[in-house]
Amino acid sequence: MKLIIGNKNYSSWSLRGWLAARQSGLSFETLTVHIDGDDWQAMKQHDGEFRPSAGKVPVLWDGDVVVWDSLAILDYLADRVGRVRFWPKDDAARGMARAMVAEMHSSYLSLRRLCPMNIRKQITGVELTDDAHGDIVRILGLWAEARARFGRGGPFLFGTFGAADIFYAPVVSRFITYGVGVPGFAQAYMQAVWEHEWLREWIAGAQDEEWVIGQFEVPA
Repeated sequence: MKLIIGNKNYSSWSLRGWLAARQSGLSFETLTVHIDGDDWQAMKQHDGEFRPSAGKVPVLWDGDVVVWDSLAILDYLADRVGRVRFWPKDDAARGMARAMVAEMHSSYLSLRRLCPMNIRKQITGVELTDDAHGDIVRILGLWAEARARFGRGGPFLFGTFGAADIFYAPVVSRFITYGVGVPGFAQAYMQAVWEHEWLREWIAGAQDEEWVIGQFEVPA
């Protein structure tokens, strides 16, 4: 398998796709491109391989199969290796985890736009809009419910690391970058995510990147 991702410092959807590939346990090659650079524009045209994704990242190749969109990639990999690797066994927990992932996939646009992912920076004094603050309150409420109802088996949202943590990992990054104040349970959860070996590997890669995208260097 091959997985093409964008800048590790900025591309939240690439982080989700890459974590999903790691969670699958399958062997894969990672190809990283500068999504704001001429090289990516050229690669998108190479042999037509990138056309199904409309030039977006991440994209997964598995033989003749091409899958784009991080949630589609996660679902495809879960079909290959077994859904229990990604989702809780308990019906109630699995239902909530799926709903949380779907909500993350489609919502929180105000937070995303105001606070783009930027792993390398620490930004203070950002004035949150009402909508962004509402996104944060909603996310913290979901985290609290998941941890209280289903998190007794470990430090993650549903105990063990899975799909929900994969999809909320970029939120953890944003909260850290922009110094978002969170209650103690959320601090403990964020620490568990940030210290996960795969996140440490991704963070190190982001720190080593030389690419800079100016529009993501300051809050929107």
